[in-house]
Amino acid sequence: MRWIITSAWPYAHGTPHLGNIVSSLLSADIFTRFLRIQGHEVIYVTGSDEHGTPIEVKAIQLGVKPKDLTDKVHNEILKILKGFKIEPDNYTRTHNEVHIQFVREVFDKIYKNGYIFTKKDKLLYCPRDKIYLPDRFVIGKCPYCGYESARGDQCENCGRLLTPTELINPRCVICGETPIVKESIHYYFDLTKFESILYKWISESKTLSENAKNFSIQMLKQGLKPRSVTRNNRWGIPAPFPDASDLTIYVWFDAVLGYVSAVKELFLKRDMDPDKWKEWWWDKDTNVAFFIGKDNIPFHTIIFPALLLGTHDPYTLKFHIGSTEWLTFEGKKFSKSKGIGIWGEEAISLLPADYWRYTLTLIRPETKDTDFTWKILEYAVNEELNNHIGNLVHRVLKLIAKYNGYKVIPSSITRDSEKELNKLVYEVSAKVEELYYNMRFQRVINEVMKVVKRANAVINDERPWELYKTDYNAFKSMIHTLAKVIRDIAIMLYPIIPDTSIKIFDYLNLPMQNLRWDIIGKDFDHEVEIKRDFKPLFKKIDIEELKKKLSLMRGEHIKIDENYLKKLDLRVGKILEAEYKKGSTKIIRLKVDIGDKIIKILGGLGEYYKPTDLIGKTVVVVANIKEKKIMGEYSEGMLLAAIDEGGGISLLTPDREDVKAGTRVG
Repeated sequence: MRWIITSAWPYAHGTPHLGNIVSSLLSADIFTRFLRIQGHEVIYVTGSDEHGTPIEVKAIQLGVKPKDLTDKVHNEILKILKGFKIEPDNYTRTHNEVHIQFVREVFDKIYKNGYIFTKKDKLLYCPRDKIYLPDRFVIGKCPYCGYESARGDQCENCGRLLTPTELINPRCVICGETPIVKESIHYYFDLTKFESILYKWISESKTLSENAKNFSIQMLKQGLKPRSVTRNNRWGIPAPFPDASDLTIYVWFDAVLGYVSAVKELFLKRDMDPDKWKEWWWDKDTNVAFFIGKDNIPFHTIIFPALLLGTHDPYTLKFHIGSTEWLTFEGKKFSKSKGIGIWGEEAISLLPADYWRYTLTLIRPETKDTDFTWKILEYAVNEELNNHIGNLVHRVLKLIAKYNGYKVIPSSITRDSEKELNKLVYEVSAKVEELYYNMRFQRVINEVMKVVKRANAVINDERPWELYKTDYNAFKSMIHTLAKVIRDIAIMLYPIIPDTSIKIFDYLNLPMQNLRWDIIGKDFDHEVEIKRDFKPLFKKIDIEELKKKLSLMRGEHIKIDENYLKKLDLRVGKILEAEYKKGSTKIIRLKVDIGDKIIKILGGLGEYYKPTDLIGKTVVVVANIKEKKIMGEYSEGMLLAAIDEGGGISLLTPDREDVKAGTRVG
């Protein structure tokens, strides 16, 4: 059976955190590994989503080209994937020629088939920068909750979806100017023409989960509306429509087509037939599995299928949706700016891949939101991996080495405890197989741990070291059974902790081609001699040490001596001028009097202060800090501020207003 596996493409304006990783990339890798040891023909593709307004805005704010920004992030993600042992057949990117050409061809087909029409839209336009302001190019006051920094596509405070023209007192994020409303012609995909066929497909689907079906049918009952597929962005895929030379394809429509173009690109990389991808995507029996967050379900059950149907080509719609709820960090939402969470590049520097893979799978938010905590990490590694799985494997290997000359000899079962253990392996493996196919990986761990704990109990109860003295045949049979069990545990857990499973097979001196599902429960058909240099599989972790290491990686809590502190030139300063830095509503440019001179300071104060609030304010300045380039301009100093638990900033000020600018602080 053929399977195409894919996952939500990481957005290339920053690296993924643990929640992003478990919901998509890791889950897809687990499913891919399971299907392969089941004997299926599998392709796993995913990649970096590079286009769209957020990346264009961030590039402007950093003073770099969008491609330079996405190149850097793409390479960082590749390192994270390697560190997590997440191994797609093709990890690609949306800004590549194969994808760009494919997207243009698809939309050209859909246009010629009559599903695209034009419409005049009223959009915000910045007269100063002479550009339209789609989505995140504009911020303003949310009309629903009053949040002052709502974006043009969504308010991050209340979560409401917005359009730029809904914002109160909108501002251009590039220059801070108030935009005007202008008309622009855009191209719309007429989703209304697909309502009935989508309803029939979703309601009759034998592969979509009930959750995905119910969610999607509810949307269809509310009625679909035409969706704009073009934007006025400069960074993106040029629209292939007539008179659309200044428009690009909206990033969401661009990105989902990557599931197809990535397969096409994979075969091109392998120097195979350029049309080989059609044998997969144009075969109605090919299964396609998507691993995504719950908010992305409609894009994969409505938008993407409608695009494929709009081409009139015979694409498979045998879709499977592996969606998750949200993962939080110590009860809070992940936030890099506030230091809440652990990001991929940090995780792989702290612990081996299998430690993270096991822990994240253990708390995978399959039916409800779950919370990552340091205590859960400690429990997963020290208790389940080390004390249960690792301990079992090491005990069995030591018994084989010490009492049986490193050999496992095929033997007939002699004791009821062995029969019961074999029966449990059979029952659990059947349940685990079902859970994998249903994408319930968290529960896989719970089931396999039943075997681990029972096997450890058998060793404690039967005391094989004593059997060796009184009944060697019973001992030999017991060793054979236990060796089979740790082999079978390795197979069942291979999709989740592949390095560990491979190590178990290596220690047992078993060929890797035997790491497949149909081996589970079978006796060894020949004498096995285990490796002599086996070692414990895991090491216990110290959470406090990990926290310290993470803080050091982030430059937090570094102790300095008194002499170093004396090197700092801390002075009282008075802010004379303040304005938004062009290209940002977060960065504010200040002119600050520090006594003997006036210096320029750029800081990320826009979320907490308005420029007018800062003028005349007395502050504390680090006057001899090395100049730093921010958005193409050098900042000559740094303001001292207090940062609360929520990440809010409060500038430090003297408690008397009559302190003169330039006064030393020490």
